[in-house]
Amino acid sequence: MAAVTRGSFNALRRLLTQQYRRRCFQPQNLQFSRNLKPLASRWDTSLQMFGSRTLRTAVAWRGPIVQFKLSDIGEGIMEVTVKEWYVKEGDKVSQFDSICEVQSDKASVTITSRYDGVIRKLYYDVDGTALVGKPLVDIETESGSELSQEEDVVETPAMAREEHTHQEIKGHKTQATPAVRRLAMENNIKLSEVVGTGKDGRILKEDILNFLAKQTGAILPPTPLFHEIQTPGPDPSTPAATPMSIPAGVKPTPTAPKPVFSGKDVMEPLKGFHKAMVKTMTAALKIPHFGYCDEVDLSRLVLLRSELKTTAERRGVKLSYMPFFIKAASLGLLHFPILNSSLDEGCQNLIYKASHNIGLAMDTSQGLLVPTVKNVQLLSVFEIAQELNRLQALGAAGQLGKSELNGGTFTLSNIGSIGGTYAKPVILPPEVAIGALGKIQVLPRFDTAGQVTRAHIMKVSWSADHRIIDGATMCRFSNIWREYLENPASMVLDLK
Repeated sequence: MAAVTRGSFNALRRLLTQQYRRRCFQPQNLQFSRNLKPLASRWDTSLQMFGSRTLRTAVAWRGPIVQFKLSDIGEGIMEVTVKEWYVKEGDKVSQFDSICEVQSDKASVTITSRYDGVIRKLYYDVDGTALVGKPLVDIETESGSELSQEEDVVETPAMAREEHTHQEIKGHKTQATPAVRRLAMENNIKLSEVVGTGKDGRILKEDILNFLAKQTGAILPPTPLFHEIQTPGPDPSTPAATPMSIPAGVKPTPTAPKPVFSGKDVMEPLKGFHKAMVKTMTAALKIPHFGYCDEVDLSRLVLLRSELKTTAERRGVKLSYMPFFIKAASLGLLHFPILNSSLDEGCQNLIYKASHNIGLAMDTSQGLLVPTVKNVQLLSVFEIAQELNRLQALGAAGQLGKSELNGGTFTLSNIGSIGGTYAKPVILPPEVAIGALGKIQVLPRFDTAGQVTRAHIMKVSWSADHRIIDGATMCRFSNIWREYLENPASMVLDLK
């Protein structure tokens, strides 16, 4: 009897293995010996129940597909350009995971997932135009996930689940926005090591920047958005080393890049920041510009900055000349508040702005970006440098948002980082003035004793709205701004 029982269980085990592999159950095809018939008939009902339960489990293994639509970004934006996909079809995503980066004529925005599931369809290619309110991706949600009533749900037949992996930190899902995750990735920071100060422990951008400052000191992105104005050094006393392949005294023949001709004209639609630039510069054409140029002797500022640079680095901040330029402009605006004003739409009223939100017009790979340093009148030179470091990190990660790009009241453009001296800057509406800073050059100048001396000279070019700003006002503002920079110790008298 024991042998019959063992044989029955062995037959049952082989039977279950076959049915599991085939995903079906057909008891009528099984052949048992006469001695095993009573036992087999007793197991028929259990096996049928097991088979049907297995099939029901396979059907419920997959969830519904949600058409994830592009939500309203705000500011009347109806379409965006898909700049980069962070997922592909078949990838598994969790809530708050980055799906793609889109770019409007205002700023770049990272779209995140609201569901846990698997990406089943991408509706747009890279550089494609996505419309607000239209499907962006299809996400097959996990069973039991809460679905929004506003989303379109499509039921699909059951299919075998594919295995995909996604990043989890020690089994705990860290709460952070895609911008924060990307900033951490750019600086090789593990989110599990950062203490979040946001709601429910969410990690904020400030948490990443503070963590990075504690670990490495200054924030040094691989491609800085704000280029420091370089001070030319003394001429080398010895000639540079000559490569071994080139004989001494023989100059190598310069090679110019060969032009590439496609053979046909190409039409490309305006998108993103280029589209915004067309809109802004078209509005700027309505402003009657006038220009004013001057030069500033930065010799004392060069010495002061060299003394403070090491101290600032020990405190985790990279100190350039730009914080001094910005603070001097804010001090000048206190004397001439009309330069920190704007006209209303009907050109009937002048609005004096209480905050000095000074923007920095910079040329980047994405086009013209003007991030702003808010409330400069309340900040010290060191605090301005801290904010510039923060904007550097965001700019390098491509995560400058609307809060960093909007609200400017006065603008400085650093053309000196490229190598220019003079310029004719264009006012950014609704502002009324802008300044372009040239490169610092070591040039001969006469001192107070009439002796020729080396001086660090920077050219500055101003443009102002001639409807409300006259030349004398612009000249007086430039004079006081120049005095603060030529005698940086005088800033201490007016700092608050």
